[in-house]
Amino acid sequence: MFKKLSNIGDCGIVCDFGDEVNKSVNIEVIKLFHYVTKQCSDGNLLGILNCTPSYNKLIINFDLEKIKSSQIVDFIKSIDFSKLNFSQNKKEWVIPICYDFGMDLENISKTLKIDIKEIINIHLNTTFYIYMVGFIPGHPFMGDLNSKIFLNRLKTPRVKIPPGSVGIVEKFCNIYPYESPGGWNIIGRTPIKLFNEKNNLNPCLLSPGDSVKFKLISKEEFKNFNNE
Repeated sequence: MFKKLSNIGDCGIVCDFGDEVNKSVNIEVIKLFHYVTKQCSDGNLLGILNCTPSYNKLIINFDLEKIKSSQIVDFIKSIDFSKLNFSQNKKEWVIPICYDFGMDLENISKTLKIDIKEIINIHLNTTFYIYMVGFIPGHPFMGDLNSKIFLNRLKTPRVKIPPGSVGIVEKFCNIYPYESPGGWNIIGRTPIKLFNEKNNLNPCLLSPGDSVKFKLISKEEFKNFNNE
């Protein structure tokens, strides 16, 4: 259950679930996100422009000419969270990964004093939960890593990270959908395309609340992978 509701500007509301970053809190955020989205698509809640979930908050943007802030607040306060379903919306994904592209694997191994094979094994045997998607289109922030391979960000971020790169920082794992700057520790790369701008209905492959397991592929399989 959220802890407070507050306005941001004239056409935004923050549903604040607190400051903790954990799966149980995030599930409540995602349940509200899916419920509000469905009510909008069913025509039961008009004037909502966008819903954006994060680790522990949901931002709702709306059209002032179609709905008032007080109406949205009353709507949210009337929701019985115990009846919201989480499992029906989540998907389980298997994402191929090639660790031959892990440009930071050697440094990770030296820093943590763990063999590269063990690092890869830990990563492959983790079921990742997607907390949020953001920063750039299709970019998932996933947890929770085994504490054995917790790492800080790079002291000097890279100017360019290749698309599909899989990175880890602290308890989180991410995938870069596009070439972009970044300071995460890169352990591999996936050939999967995470964002398809040609798909107007659902351009983003992964969604908050989904789960991901990585599957090992060779460099040759990576090169021959077909995204169609």
